[in-house]
Amino acid sequence: MPSHFRARASAALIGLAMAGTATIARADVNDYEFQLVDKETKKGDAIISVRLIHKPDGKLVPNAVIFATRLDMAPEGMETMKTTIEPAPSEEPGVYRFKAALSMAGGWRLSLGAKAPGEAGTIETRLILKALP
Repeated sequence: MPSHFRARASAALIGLAMAGTATIARADVNDYEFQLVDKETKKGDAIISVRLIHKPDGKLVPNAVIFATRLDMAPEGMETMKTTIEPAPSEEPGVYRFKAALSMAGGWRLSLGAKAPGEAGTIETRLILKALP
């Protein structure tokens, strides 16, 4: 085989090898944001809905894994007063619902930790909602 064919073949193989080791660029976890669907709800047994948005394109993000939840009254200066919160079914992809027992009217802080599909980082957020009497 002539040397110029070998040189081209070697260059092509090197290019393929380098392409195979290239990493796919991922979005930054700061490109994601949880938003409350409703900022107010009645005290007592409540359903709290949040949407996960990919900020650059404004699209909802389905299939996120929410692994940390906390609901407390930090906005009222009572961070140690927390309540139970558990996942609830949602029919809309990208909208996540939780069942909570809001024992008092006032400000409540919802803290979430989640992983978006295909992302390595953790999305962490704190949202403030108000329980009405």
